[in-house]
Amino acid sequence: MTEAVSFGRRVSMLAEEHPEQDAIIFVPLEGEELRVSWGRLERRSNQLARLLASRGVDDESRVVVGMPNSPDHFLLTIAAWKLGALVIPIRYNLPARERDALLELAQPTVVAAPWGRESAHPYISREELDQSHALDDGWLPDVVAHPGKSVCSGGSTGLPKIIVDPRPWAFVPGEVGRVGVGMRPGQVQLVAGPLYHNSPFSWSHMGLFEDHTLVLFEKFDAARVVAAIERHRVNFGFLAPTMMQRIVRMPGIEERDFSSVEAFFHTAAPCPPWLKRAWIELLGPEKLYEGFGSTEAVGSCRIRGDEWLEHPGSLGRPVGCDLAILDEQWQPVPAGEVGEIFMRPHGSRTTYEYIGSDPAKTTPEGFVSVGDMGWVDDDGYLFLADRRTDLIITGGANVYPAEVEAALSEHRGIADVAVIGLLDDEWGKRVHAVVQPGQELSEAELDAHCRERLASYKVPKTWEFVAQLPRDEAGKIRRSALVAERVS
Repeated sequence: MTEAVSFGRRVSMLAEEHPEQDAIIFVPLEGEELRVSWGRLERRSNQLARLLASRGVDDESRVVVGMPNSPDHFLLTIAAWKLGALVIPIRYNLPARERDALLELAQPTVVAAPWGRESAHPYISREELDQSHALDDGWLPDVVAHPGKSVCSGGSTGLPKIIVDPRPWAFVPGEVGRVGVGMRPGQVQLVAGPLYHNSPFSWSHMGLFEDHTLVLFEKFDAARVVAAIERHRVNFGFLAPTMMQRIVRMPGIEERDFSSVEAFFHTAAPCPPWLKRAWIELLGPEKLYEGFGSTEAVGSCRIRGDEWLEHPGSLGRPVGCDLAILDEQWQPVPAGEVGEIFMRPHGSRTTYEYIGSDPAKTTPEGFVSVGDMGWVDDDGYLFLADRRTDLIITGGANVYPAEVEAALSEHRGIADVAVIGLLDDEWGKRVHAVVQPGQELSEAELDAHCRERLASYKVPKTWEFVAQLPRDEAGKIRRSALVAERVS
């Protein structure tokens, strides 16, 4: 087949081919696993599409899905796509203020979320979901959602926006291999990240389109994830570096069975080199892929483990785009010098639209930046420095938090760490480390650890120990929020 197929039609096709085969294996926090066959996925999504249609959803609508990771999240999303609607996944446990700001931007036709009555927008209740089992589960006319996917973002400034993928939500079956990260049709895919984030949402739905069986976790748990990889013979999956760290530090991890894994892909945050090497040893270099890009899809870089060993720390070379490292005047900087990362996608199509924000910074030549800093080596391999907004200028020297965090994360007594810049009368800004300890630690011990690995000006001048760092379920943390909390 060479023609593009809508997501709704693709689900129907696969349900007809093998109705009893598992589409989703759901691993809840408590209780037994729940299996959803392709036949059930088709029937329930048709019923929910009719429920949504009764609430006014059509091909001009926006549907907010604010559910925890669950089969219902997929069923409601596919149901909305079968009606041609734009789906906006939102974190189910957002603070009310941030949630309401996003809903005000979204202006949804309907909201499906556990906090429905707390919102002024029309919502689907749990009771309505349960009653929808009585609705017609038969065939629906084929509709291509255009657009179909969007993702919410707080952005580096903390101001909410919605990033819309403007493409028709239709693809050619079997072409996933062109992505180049070890994904192929018919795999068993691990889905351990939250579906309100772009990578888990995109990879898992593309997996369904390509006849994957999804092993879906309600919430990440390292021990249960490793057990599920062994039990269900997982072939492919996305992991964030925080997940990778928790897995690799499990006792006896070297003895566990990862033989079914064909490829794991990671992105979303910088991966410390020690952690990367540990996973290369665990899986083999040909099975570990890393990517760099943005939800805006203006460009990306990719690298496989064996290539990374030749260029340690690199994020790879550009794929399907042009890459430029520019200074503040938008002039190219030499190889090895840090500047702002700009990318320009090949082709003329628009890759994103914002709701709630002006377009991203764009040069007259069409290169786009979302604020990341980095440099390239003489071979054109990209290395990440940090976001411009997170850069710490201390005593006139530039310090990139990710570098300091990577050095600190090597200490086995640190469970998690974030590095920020705080105003300082002497230094302008001082390097401040917020540490979540995994065992008893002292500032002197951590200072000595850093001085063995970093130039003295990069070593944190002040330390703070906390019970838990506020990472989201995808492993991301907003450094600007940490700064704001400490200066308020």
